[in-house]
Amino acid sequence: MKNIFNPIYRQDYLEGYSNGLNPYSKAKNSNTAFNDGFNSGRLDYESINGSIINGIPKRIITEKILEEFLMAGLLGINIDTEGYTHFQISVLVKWYQSGIEKYDPIQNSYLLDILEENGIEISHS
Repeated sequence: MKNIFNPIYRQDYLEGYSNGLNPYSKAKNSNTAFNDGFNSGRLDYESINGSIINGIPKRIITEKILEEFLMAGLLGINIDTEGYTHFQISVLVKWYQSGIEKYDPIQNSYLLDILEENGIEISHS
């Protein structure tokens, strides 16, 4: 990676990174910064969704989904893994387990009370 503090390089790098996270896009720009970003984004995508060579899964995991699984573990809520590949499930289970390890029943009841006060309902199925 070159100078990420250079605004032009950073802009091209971030554009490439964003494209790399999209499994349907291909690196088509010959710009070094774009290609560096694309490769980094593609590595991040494949680390949580599996190699693109093995196919693109029906459901794509994002950082937001990982955080939701972590939160589900923190709250002790059941999770739905329907539609995810075996590789993706192994990643999701790690995030969920991480939440369970931090689970505190007292904090859980406080958080659920706060959520209910704000009109947010959580199903405990």
